[in-house]
Amino acid sequence: MASLAALPRRAPRLLRSLTRSLQTAADSTQPTETPTASRPFTVRLHDDTFHGYKTETPSLEVEVNKDMLIEMYQKMTLMRRMEMAADALYRQKLIRGFCHLATGQEAVAVGMESAMTPEDRVITSYRCHPFAVLRGGTVKGVLAELLGRQDGMSNGKGGSMHIFTPSFFGGNGIVGAQVPLGAGLALAQQYTGKNDVATFALYGDGASNQGQVFEAFNMAKLWNLPCVFICENNKYGMGTSAERSSANTAYYTRGDSIPGIQVNAMDIIAVHQSVKFAKQWTSAGKGPLLMEYVTYRYGGHSMSDPGTTYRTRDEVQKMRSTQDPIRGLQKYIEDWGLATEEELKTIDKESKAEVDRAVEESKASPEPDMNDFWTDIYYKGTEPPSMRGREREEVSFV
Repeated sequence: MASLAALPRRAPRLLRSLTRSLQTAADSTQPTETPTASRPFTVRLHDDTFHGYKTETPSLEVEVNKDMLIEMYQKMTLMRRMEMAADALYRQKLIRGFCHLATGQEAVAVGMESAMTPEDRVITSYRCHPFAVLRGGTVKGVLAELLGRQDGMSNGKGGSMHIFTPSFFGGNGIVGAQVPLGAGLALAQQYTGKNDVATFALYGDGASNQGQVFEAFNMAKLWNLPCVFICENNKYGMGTSAERSSANTAYYTRGDSIPGIQVNAMDIIAVHQSVKFAKQWTSAGKGPLLMEYVTYRYGGHSMSDPGTTYRTRDEVQKMRSTQDPIRGLQKYIEDWGLATEEELKTIDKESKAEVDRAVEESKASPEPDMNDFWTDIYYKGTEPPSMRGREREEVSFV
């Protein structure tokens, strides 16, 4: 009787172990025809690249071309070099406070951007630096912001999580709060009649149990909003493994009546294909979609956390050496005869040189003047005649 009583508790875990697991390799895509540098060709993603919940999954066959893949490689190496520079600046104590890096997750931002339009909207959580650059910012603008300098994208007053562009609504610091904000952005798109655009609201597995996340899901489904909710599952929220924090770790199934897709987000071609599918979904008026990007970050929760207190060094090193998304794309480009190893090294050197210049220019930028702290409080043109500071005597007149 005791074993029968225990069966319901063990059954969900047993069922999960019997289900086919998602493929998370960075280089499992294969060409279906002889690749050529002169015209587009078709490749096929691994059979286990996508899993679906209440929906069909994206096609495994993807049309790619040399220019597309080379551009992806250039952007991924640039993002990696930028985050490496931020890492070094933090260790030199030139960046203070919070600093969350996206090292190892470059396929997410670059792959998404390759299938979006400037009219789409993106809002995310901590690891926002690549999105800030790809959505209209600059490497210098991000690094100067991290250093607290006037040339920063928020004039040195926002830091790591408060960088914005007209189509990127920042990396939000309150866990899960960007999800209802993303639903609001999608509501604005719907309200203004923009039928071929979408909002992509990203959150981590650590935010997946927030009540406001499920409230946003409910409203988005009720109102049929063009919102794509993306859970970046890098398996550790803060320092807690997904299995210890969530009863259901199949995050793509947690939207209740919202269909979901699980994606191998270590392969940039899979990310590209998932966003193409999501765009077609929302443009067809099907309402919200939930996607789970299975990925991995090399650092810890933040720069103050090396990430080896809850993961072994062997685990991190194994992922770096076998599942790096940049190395996976490099392998495609070389194996398919689109560029040589030396040509790709040249791209990497150019990315490093661009970031090095940005570092030096950011360091040379002045810190904000005291008067700067009275600006950007109100939307331009709506400022009151005067503003009071911390004390009654502390007043600024516009």
